[in-house]
Amino acid sequence: MVEGVSIAWWAALLGLALAIVLILKKLNATYALLLGAIVGCLVGGASLAQTVSVVVAGGQSVMGTIVRVLAAGILAGVMMESGAANRIAKTIVSKFGESLAIFSLAFATMIICAVGVFIPVAVLIVAPIAIEVGNRLGISKLALLVALSGGGKAGNIMSPNPNTIAAASGFGVQPSQVMIGSVVPALCGLAVAVLLATVLRKHGAAPTAAEVDTGDTDDAHLPPIGRALVAPVVAVVLLLINPVGSLLHIEVLSIFQIDAMYILPLAALIGLFAMRQGKNLLAFTKAGLARMTDVVLILIGAGAIGGLITNSDLSTQIVGLIKAWGVSGALLAPLAGILMAAATASTSTGVILGSSSFGSSILGFGVSPVAAAVTMQAGATVIDHLPHGNYFHVTAQAMKMTVGERMKSVPFESLVGLTMTCVATLIYMVF
Repeated sequence: MVEGVSIAWWAALLGLALAIVLILKKLNATYALLLGAIVGCLVGGASLAQTVSVVVAGGQSVMGTIVRVLAAGILAGVMMESGAANRIAKTIVSKFGESLAIFSLAFATMIICAVGVFIPVAVLIVAPIAIEVGNRLGISKLALLVALSGGGKAGNIMSPNPNTIAAASGFGVQPSQVMIGSVVPALCGLAVAVLLATVLRKHGAAPTAAEVDTGDTDDAHLPPIGRALVAPVVAVVLLLINPVGSLLHIEVLSIFQIDAMYILPLAALIGLFAMRQGKNLLAFTKAGLARMTDVVLILIGAGAIGGLITNSDLSTQIVGLIKAWGVSGALLAPLAGILMAAATASTSTGVILGSSSFGSSILGFGVSPVAAAVTMQAGATVIDHLPHGNYFHVTAQAMKMTVGERMKSVPFESLVGLTMTCVATLIYMVF
């Protein structure tokens, strides 16, 4: 918090509401969040100089997350640009066959996302395969998108992606702890996604022959599956050494504490050379950085509006309401994730806002940092796919759906996110 600054809770809500309205009006999300923070500060009684301090301090609070996100960009760039992610997706779908088509599509998207590829990109990678399978087997586009999006959400909460990094940084734990803690909720989410997609397989139109991508069908340029798996396997193994050692009380493993900032780029480099594409190092890292630019900018905006909320008494008011209503304080973490992600239509931004604004209040109820991080991140997947976010439109284009068709999948995607949230909450807050 900025010393000497006290902003009214209603001004913080006003600033957040303004940011949401501006995002809905298609203003760049970063500018919308920054403007909302500035207006909230000024209306709430802060001076011009104090407003600058709040915005700057809010931006500084997310620098740890930004550094790790940039490091993750190297892994994401290598996986996407080398064709490794595409190879993994095609291998999974081909191995399971037509009888398990819906499961294979959901599972492939989950794995692609879990190894460090952003969820919209994971859907983009698997979508052409899904459209071809849907056309051949008569599976509706609605069912296909529910499978892809649900599988992506499952993979997203147990991946070294920006949302996991943000959740870990927000509560001072390792990303690997959040990844491990999210495995069971993710698998439950995958199961629900497959179940819903199976029920919906004949609801709506199936992809037409004209929508099938007949462009590049030659897989010869893709790396072999063994080489494609090197980078994600190395990353996962290195990330899990410390938590596994702590869990099994193996001292030599538990003292291995290397940050994701080092592990993710290292795994990417090892995988790159394993695929014999070392000559593309500069091009792949440049592409990875480019994909992270929008994420980093949004995180800065989220940090600014998080600074507004942190310097207000909004969290105190909400805690008071929770106590007055008799609701368990342990539910504040998933609820904050749900509401903040819905407001920004972004999982990572929702986690940033939730952890920075309500982190101390959540921990004040006696919730452990890992439990708070896992349940908040799961909550952020419930309604983060609304039309004022990029994910909604990117996935609509990938599946060749109109806005109306895309809207029909929203409640089913929310059921997947809600399942993961309920499972995570039961595991960490009840049992």
